[in-house]
Formats: sequence, C-alpha cells, structure tokens
Amino acid sequence: MTSSLSLRAGLVSILIFLAFIGAWYLATRGVGTVQQMDPEYAKLMGLTATQGKSAMPGPLDVGAKLWEHLRRPFYDNGPNDKGLGIQLGYSILRVLLGYFLAVIVAIPIGFLIGMSPLMNRALDPFIQVLKPISPLAWMPLALYTIKDSGLSAIFVIFICSLWPMLINTAFGVAGVRREWLNVARTLEVGTLRRIFTVILPAAAPTVVTGMRISIGIAWLVIVAAEMLVGGTGIGYFVWNEWNNLSITNVIIAILMIGLVGMLLDQMLARVGRLVTFPE
Repeated sequence: MTSSLSLRAGLVSILIFLAFIGAWYLATRGVGTVQQMDPEYAKLMGLTATQGKSAMPGPLDVGAKLWEHLRRPFYDNGPNDKGLGIQLGYSILRVLLGYFLAVIVAIPIGFLIGMSPLMNRALDPFIQVLKPISPLAWMPLALYTIKDSGLSAIFVIFICSLWPMLINTAFGVAGVRREWLNVARTLEVGTLRRIFTVILPAAAPTVVTGMRISIGIAWLVIVAAEMLVGGTGIGYFVWNEWNNLSITNVIIAILMIGLVGMLLDQMLARVGRLVTFPE
C-alpha cells in the first residue's frame, strides 16, 4: 500500500513538473515577427524588441547554462567570478558553523528550562524579547563589533538557529511522561544518568524537529546575509548576477538554493525518523 502510494505520488509530481516546464516554455517563446531595422540599432535594442523574444529566459536557456555550471563548478577567475560549487560551499560552511554553535548552546539551555520551572520562568522574558527580532537586524551590530563579514554572517546564522531548537528542546523535555521519571527516581537513577537514559530518548523527536526547523531558517537567512556582506556565497552570487542582468544565472542560483535546502531538511528528517519509536 505504501509503495503504491509513493509510486502514484511520484507520477503526479513528474506530471506537475512537466506541466510547469511546458507552461514556462510557452510563456517565454518568441511570438513576434522579425522587424527590419538598422543592424546597429537592432543590436542595441536586443531580441526582445526586434524579434518579440521574452526577456525572461526559457527552460532550454536555463538548462544549457546550468550544464555549463555543472561542467566547471569550482573554477576561480577572481573575486567576482567563481564557480557555483565554490559559492555554495562557502554558504554551506557558514550555515554549518553557525548552526552547530547554536546546537551547542540551545540544547543544554533547553534541557535546563524544560527540567527546571524556576529557570523556565526566569529565562522566558528574555527569550520572548529576543526571539521576534529579525536575524538581519543583528547584522549591523555584528559588523561593527566583529569587523569581519564572514564571521558576522556566521553570528547571524547562530542567532536565527538558536530559538527554534531551544524552544522545542524545552517543550520536549517538559513533556516527558511523569511516570517514566517517577520510575527512574524509584530506581534511584541519578540526575545525569536520568537525562541520558530517560529524558533524552523521550524528547529526541521533538529536539530533532527543532533542529530541522532551525536548519531551514538558517539556509533562508544566509542568502539574505550574503547579499548584505558580499564577497562570496550563493547569496552574493545572486546579487552579483542581478547586477550583471544575468537572469538565467539568478534562476539557476534559486534552483540550487532550493535543492540544497531540501537536502539539508531531508537529512534531519531522516535523523528524526531514526530517533522516533512507538510507545
């Protein structure tokens, strides 16, 4: 039954994709008649004005350009001309560094909040004030104090990754069944051992859900952060190609951002399935 549903869902996804590509192709194909005009003027005006060609690239144009990028993903011709693989590598590295720093901070504090009603009430006002602040609002302060654009981007990723993990961890720890904890106390299990043998396995699905939410937010924010700080990264690549009026490269970058984000999400979804068990 499950395999049949997956097969049908896959077929529907392929049909939707083909319909999208077909609609995109029809929307961007040239429909105008060729205009007779001076060659120099025609070169200045471009194909949009002279042949009715759409200013938006079609799927064949994007596919051809994408193949060029895939053939040479790691070339480096200077500060403003690096391969797509290099740009994605910088962005992924920044995201992972900021994300793992957030893991180191958020999960222990989340356990503390979930296990201690006192710390929950004491820290809640600070969390509620800091959580709604846009991560990019921290960027000017980070640039002023850290004075390094790459480290500032990592700090912004740290900030935006912190709250979903912290809140989900606290929620998962606080939601562990009382009877399980009472049994552990009856057996005189120490606090540290109780954390690792009872609380952590029970709260793990909720903790991983917070981590999954955080990685998605981190990947969203890094694109905007790199647009601001410049230099390297997929966000800078998008902005630089827009300045070069290369819409084809912008579309390719958007596609790569989506694919990498999906892969990061699916990796943590897999971890979530591994730590989830039937009660």
